[in-house]
Amino acid sequence: MSQPVLEQFKKRAEDAAPLEGTLKFVVDGSAIYIDGTSGTNTVTLDDKEADCSITVTAEVLEQLRDGELNPMMATMSGKIKITGDMGLAMKVQSLMG
Repeated sequence: MSQPVLEQFKKRAEDAAPLEGTLKFVVDGSAIYIDGTSGTNTVTLDDKEADCSITVTAEVLEQLRDGELNPMMATMSGKIKITGDMGLAMKVQSLMG
């Protein structure tokens, strides 16, 4: 997991409205955990159980961030795997910029 990717998540998560749940991204085997259950979203590298887990490669994550890949199409084509709370997964776009 590159430090710039983590820092980008932190900045966007802190600026976004609380997710009202916990979300874990698994990017190339490394976890990014976002806890949005309090007044703000906090981002750590903890690999804990979350209400929603999104598994993706770093390459696909960059394409999503840069707007080169549609999240719905990426999910339907298997480039993104989502387990758990789909409503929470829908809030991810606010973290992508």
